[in-house]
Amino acid sequence: MRGLVQAFQLIVARDPALFEIVALSLRVSGTALLFSTLIGIPLGAVLGLSRFVGRRLVIALLYTGMGFPPVVVGLFVYLLLSRSGPLGQLHWPVIPSLFTPEAMIVAQSIISFPLVAGFTMAAVMGVDPQLRQQVQALGATRWQTTLTVLLEARVGVIVSVIAGFGSIISEVGAVMLVGGNIEHRTRVLTTAIVLETRKGNFDLAIALGMVLLLLSFLTNVIVLWLQGRTFDE
Repeated sequence: MRGLVQAFQLIVARDPALFEIVALSLRVSGTALLFSTLIGIPLGAVLGLSRFVGRRLVIALLYTGMGFPPVVVGLFVYLLLSRSGPLGQLHWPVIPSLFTPEAMIVAQSIISFPLVAGFTMAAVMGVDPQLRQQVQALGATRWQTTLTVLLEARVGVIVSVIAGFGSIISEVGAVMLVGGNIEHRTRVLTTAIVLETRKGNFDLAIALGMVLLLLSFLTNVIVLWLQGRTFDE
């Protein structure tokens, strides 16, 4: 009970260490979500609207990625970016280094991308096929048809983005591997909770956990609200 009271005090007092961790978590997860959205939504739309050789293989890989253990993704990114790895040996400025926020963004992008693409594909496939036929009959181009279908499936697409965010804001294994949980540099909500609990700083750990639960709760509320709105319509 004492730790819970102290946790509330830290939140109300806007503890600098607490809000630094929260800000970094939102920056890393938000940037990763942006990248996965920019790639996942177009790919999901293509898979939902097109038929091509190898489509089933791509969908199978996408479904596999949706259930892939995050810690394995972290291991893959670690080996990829390490100094002896295929990308680490190139020493290009655009390639992020390990134990940086950029490396964490890469790992989280890979985790959330299959969810965004997979749910977008499902939303697009759920749109009435006659709508596409009507739009094409009116002389719409392929891109205009795709945009129309995406607008019709917009609620499902938004849910896919929110689901992608929920999958990475609470992830710990991958960011711990590639970020290293370095203070003032790569320490995010989940890794900080693990560290502070091990140190016995239960007040800060509980405060961080409350913020993480609040973010997860808000994510679920938005999803339920959108689903209820779709049902009402």
